[in-house]
Amino acid sequence: MMFCFWPYPQIDYAERAPLPRNMIENSLFEEEPDVVDLAKETPSSSSSFPLDPDDVVYEPRSSRLLVRGLGENDADEEEEDYESSARLLGMSFMNRSSNQRAANQRTAYTRQDPSSFCSCLPSVRTMVAGVFVLVLVASLIMVIYFLPGCTFTREGCKKANTSQDSIYPIATDGQPFPWADLRLPSSVVPVHYDLLLQPNLTSMTFRGSVTITMTLQQDTDVLILHSADMTISKATFQDKEVKPLEYKPWQQIAIKFPQLKKGQTCTLKVDYSAHLSTSYDGFYNSSYIDTTGTKRVLAATQFEPLAARKAFPCFDEPAFKATFSVKIKREAEYISLSNMPKIGTTQEDGLLLDEFEKSVTMSTYLVAFIVANLSSVSRNVSGTQVSVYAVPDKKDQVQYALDSAADLLQFYNKFFDIDYPLKKLDMVAIPDFLAGAMENWGLITFRETTLLVGNHSSPLDRQLVTSVIAHELAHQWFGNLVTMKWWNDLWLNEGFASYMQYMSIEKLFPQLDIDNEFLNIRFRALAKDSLNSSHPVSAVVKTPEQVEEMFDSVSYEKGASILLMVNSTLNDGEFQKGVIEYLNKYKGRNTVNEDLWNSLSSVSKLSISVAQMMNTWTLQKGFPLVTVNRIGPTVNLSQEHFLLDAGNVTSNNVWHIPLTYVNDSCSTARGCKQVFLLKDKSAKLDIPAGVKWLKFNYKNEGFYIVDYGVEGWKALIKALKEDVNVLPHEDRAALVNNIFMLSRLGKVPFRQVQNMLSYMSNETETAPLTEALIHLMHILRMLEKRQDLFLVNRMKAYIINHFGDLMDSQSWEEESSVAKQTLRSMLLEISCGLHRANCTEKAMDAFQTWVASNGTYRIPSDLMRVVFSVAVQTEDGWNRVLQAYKLSLYDSEKRRMLEALASTQDVSNIVWILRAGLSGSDIQNQELPLVISTVCKGLAGYLYGWNFVKENWGKITQKFPIGSFAVQSIIVSATSQFSTKLQLLELENFFSSLKDKGSQMRTVQEAVETIKLNMLWMDKNLDTLRTWL
Repeated sequence: MMFCFWPYPQIDYAERAPLPRNMIENSLFEEEPDVVDLAKETPSSSSSFPLDPDDVVYEPRSSRLLVRGLGENDADEEEEDYESSARLLGMSFMNRSSNQRAANQRTAYTRQDPSSFCSCLPSVRTMVAGVFVLVLVASLIMVIYFLPGCTFTREGCKKANTSQDSIYPIATDGQPFPWADLRLPSSVVPVHYDLLLQPNLTSMTFRGSVTITMTLQQDTDVLILHSADMTISKATFQDKEVKPLEYKPWQQIAIKFPQLKKGQTCTLKVDYSAHLSTSYDGFYNSSYIDTTGTKRVLAATQFEPLAARKAFPCFDEPAFKATFSVKIKREAEYISLSNMPKIGTTQEDGLLLDEFEKSVTMSTYLVAFIVANLSSVSRNVSGTQVSVYAVPDKKDQVQYALDSAADLLQFYNKFFDIDYPLKKLDMVAIPDFLAGAMENWGLITFRETTLLVGNHSSPLDRQLVTSVIAHELAHQWFGNLVTMKWWNDLWLNEGFASYMQYMSIEKLFPQLDIDNEFLNIRFRALAKDSLNSSHPVSAVVKTPEQVEEMFDSVSYEKGASILLMVNSTLNDGEFQKGVIEYLNKYKGRNTVNEDLWNSLSSVSKLSISVAQMMNTWTLQKGFPLVTVNRIGPTVNLSQEHFLLDAGNVTSNNVWHIPLTYVNDSCSTARGCKQVFLLKDKSAKLDIPAGVKWLKFNYKNEGFYIVDYGVEGWKALIKALKEDVNVLPHEDRAALVNNIFMLSRLGKVPFRQVQNMLSYMSNETETAPLTEALIHLMHILRMLEKRQDLFLVNRMKAYIINHFGDLMDSQSWEEESSVAKQTLRSMLLEISCGLHRANCTEKAMDAFQTWVASNGTYRIPSDLMRVVFSVAVQTEDGWNRVLQAYKLSLYDSEKRRMLEALASTQDVSNIVWILRAGLSGSDIQNQELPLVISTVCKGLAGYLYGWNFVKENWGKITQKFPIGSFAVQSIIVSATSQFSTKLQLLELENFFSSLKDKGSQMRTVQEAVETIKLNMLWMDKNLDTLRTWL
């Protein structure tokens, strides 16, 4: 989908990962069977006849819902079970009758005491006969009672469990709903939608009318499509009024009609009304406060993945592509936008009616429309009218986006060898927008942070904006022109768009240092994919919650990483040729995972099958650990699943690994790289006897981790101490990352990590330094949460001893290099966070200068967060920053102020900012995940943050869908630093109580797994830390 805007904290290891998601079983639609315990319901007089276990009968409710399209065999099995239960019931009563008779017989023939014998008793024969008659009558009554009434009718009874009523769910009007699957049938496909919408931005409602033209792929008498949260006032099918059936749990409606034949065309028209959504999806209302203090409103759409159905009835699955003609009625004070250029505007009923051109063929999730008061700038680029829209107060911040989009559009036209197919490309900054951006064809929507750039914005701000624009423009080909068939292959959209954003920026905007950001993203993807709760790139997806959870770092970052790996493996130019082949072959259509690999295979001259190799990376979860054991000129290689697991899970996964390596004779130039395909569990590699050391995974272009063994690590560390530039900075960062990951896995002792870090006194590059600091700060934060003050102080001292000089050498003036800005902001945030006077004093000096200038003094953008984070620890500083936050027109500046405010250690301020983020009053709801993430990093805030999430879970999941990236981020940021048994139990108890409200999310499993791994790591390494530190 969209560019997911993860609220990455700047320095926290666990939270920098675009944190993740769990597959939810669809248990909403099946009831538990009733249990009839005859032992309890038998009168007390029967206590002398105890029931065997077989006498307890389990009788299913007649209303039990059978989902997933019960087949004939399933029905037969249930009939047999039902009949077996009936037979068992009859045998039970028969046994009881015989037991009763036996007991009576024992009573009748037992010798009696003469003194107590009553001569008035009937004879023994009479008693036996009477008891027999009573038992017979009772048995007949019970049989009649338990048999259905239809037994005694002329027609008799229908077979059990074969009726529509028991197979299909029940519609809202009580009738059987004629479909029993979350996925739509393929018997009818849409061809064209005529859509008319009339939003009312005063009442926050809208009316709509949609006419859908369809063709039949097979004979059918029923039409199933999606509709959610709307009131249908009238529906006509083939010009005859019909009454739709609705099944709300699956957001489906059904139209029944006399059977039509395959190949026929039919038309459905639906008139309806609904409220504008308040949860950032569907057709939703957004608002902002302008510079005059007036509240302004607008309406915009966010349909991916499953919300077009909230704006108009439709076939809301990616494979049901169609064309769309859109008309929008609006008030004169607003403009309207949609995917296609506007044909014209007419007046109607005191309103303006905008009509847009018929669209290209596309999926419903790409349809978009906006009604708002916006300003724009435009430019013609290769025959396409490119425009950038923003609210009028921010119209001076759109030029950078326009220029960047123009360059990127021309690059993609050339790279893909297919020109952008629409006449116009609009990019719109939405004031209240949850995702980072959304690639609607011809009408891309963005957060203001990811599109607007002011004159004062830093190179880091420009890097972010350029990245998001590059991602969304790449989607116009990968996702829009060619679309995945179903959400299980979401990575074909998101992984490719992510990879292209890095590739295009590296070529067009080298000054933005995007290679370091891509390297960091790959490290975070490895961390996520190392957990047992991860999933394959191409995964099984069924429920809406599972669809939402696919928008995670596996689909985005791992997808991009494996594309980098295959591109670096193929010969020069083959990757681009394969992509062009793929786009030309499937444009306007839907694809699956295999289609891309087959296209790359068709142009590759390699001796290996690209499809065969890459299926091992997309169809199984995780990634390999390659172990290197060198004995003289022979290198023994082996692979296993790198799996961080506290439960000793075993895996037999094997990957086809294009293993790259360099050695001491040639290690920095790309021409030094050698390739060895490791496709078995183990293999041997011969090298020259004089080689001193080997470094595998050149520039970390492969998605795997390498363990060199004791001697191999020793040789690499020695080489780095002698000459830090003996390897490229990407390789040095990879060694740091790998050794920390191996320590977490338990493959290397933590002392080995210390040995690796000892070389860093000579390190000056951003990537290795930030990677080391991310891991060290993660350990420090876990120790803080355990309140182990001795180790906390020792770890702080260790960080200062090793990095203090570098911290003190950082400039507080403007810096033009993105890499230097990234390193500087991290070093100074850590330094001030550790309360080093040299840092906090300079931060307060900068703040006081800013206050004295009435906000006109420009603090360097990359230093705003650290300056304001120090200032808000005082009451006066908090109030001044909060006031500036409310008034600022620059979203990137507001975001840094918000992070600073959320870093407060004052409990009352923590409580206020959490509540404000939830209410949406002073802080927009879209920022709540960032607020929670930042609060939970602090020692004072992490327990408040976690309690806040628990207490407000219902409200949070009303604003953000269960499984969405916002909910994933909230869960992980609130729990990722827990490392005690008590914290684990609390988390498990809370989420197990939620049931269908989030308990089965993959993210919950990940959170549990992460805490267990934190506990395990602490148990293994606390003693080492005490000795080492």
